[in-house]
Amino acid sequence: MTLLGAGLALGCGFGVAARLGDFCLLRGLRQARERHTDARALRAWALALAVAIAATQGLAWLQQIEPARAQVVRSTFALPAVLAGGALFGFGMVLARSCGARALVLLAGGNLRALVVLVSLGLAAQATLTGVLAPLRQALQGFGQVQLAAGTLPEQLRQAGIGDTPATLLAVLPLVAMLLWFALHRPGLRRAPREALAAVLIGALVALGWWVSTHVEVDPFDPAAPTSLSFIGPVAESFLYLQLAVGRALGLGPAIVLGTLAGAGCVALATRSFQLTGFDSPGRLLASIVGGGLMGFGGVLAVGCSIGQGLSGLSTLALASIPACVGIVLGCLLGLTAENSIHSLRGNTP
Repeated sequence: MTLLGAGLALGCGFGVAARLGDFCLLRGLRQARERHTDARALRAWALALAVAIAATQGLAWLQQIEPARAQVVRSTFALPAVLAGGALFGFGMVLARSCGARALVLLAGGNLRALVVLVSLGLAAQATLTGVLAPLRQALQGFGQVQLAAGTLPEQLRQAGIGDTPATLLAVLPLVAMLLWFALHRPGLRRAPREALAAVLIGALVALGWWVSTHVEVDPFDPAAPTSLSFIGPVAESFLYLQLAVGRALGLGPAIVLGTLAGAGCVALATRSFQLTGFDSPGRLLASIVGGGLMGFGGVLAVGCSIGQGLSGLSTLALASIPACVGIVLGCLLGLTAENSIHSLRGNTP
C-alpha cells in the first residue's frame, strides 16, 4: 500500500467512526457541565485515549515504532506558548462549536458553517507557520523554554534507572486503568455500543497512524519523523495544496483530511442525515470565523489540536502534550462559562 492510500484509509476510518459515534471532545465537556448527565461523550473520549495509549505503547514495546521520534514529542518547548496556544484553541473550539476534525465530519454531512470554520482555521494556521503571524509565533516560543531530560514519560523513567519493560508498564498500566475506569464505571457508555465501538476504533487508528508513518514508503536513508492523526497542519496543508498543487506531492496529512471527508460523507449519505445547513445570523458567522482563526493560531502554538495532542500526542506519553491538553480543556471550559453567562444575560433582558 502507498502512503497516500494508507492516509486515505486512516482518514476514512476516522470519518466513519467519528460520524457514527458523534465523537467530539467539546460535546463531552458540555455534557460534563450539565446536571443529570453522565458525560457519555467525555467517557467515549477517555476510552479512545486508553486504547490509543495501550496500542501505541504496545507497538513501541514490540519495537514496531519509536514514539520518541514523533513530531509531537519534544524535550525542549516553550511552556507558556504551549499553554496559551492550547487555551486559544479550546476557546476557539467553543466559538466555532467544533474542532478541526469535527468540522470536517460536519462538512461531510452538508454543514456549510463548518466550511467557514475550516477556511478560517487553515488560513490562520498557515499564516502562523510561514506567513505574517510567524514572527509573533517565534517571539512567543522564545519565552519560558523548558528543557527536559527526555520527551516521553517512559524514556524519562528509563533515564531514572528503571528498565525498559518496567518503565513502560509503570507508565502505561495505571493511566490506562484509570481511563478505562472513568469510561466504563458508569452505565451510559456501556449502553451505547455504537459510541463505545467508535471510540475503540479511533484509538486503534491513532496507533495505526504511527505504524503507517514508520513503515509505509519510508526512505531508509532519511526517514521522516513519525506522525499520526492530527488536523491543524494537515488542514492548512490541504488548502495550500489546492492552490499550489503543481510540483507538490500530496502528503499523509492532506490524505487523512480527504479520507475523513469521504468516510464521514459516506455515513451521512447511508444514514440519510446529509442536509445542507448555513448560518442563522451574522453573529454566528463572525463567531465561526473568529473561532476558526483562534484554533489555527492556537493549534500551531500548542503543536496540535484536540486530536493531534489530545489523542495522538498523549498516546506517545509525550510530556509536552500534557500542558497543551490542559490548555485546551481550560480554554474550552472558559469559553463554555462565557457562553453560559451571555445566554443568562440575554434571558434576563426584558
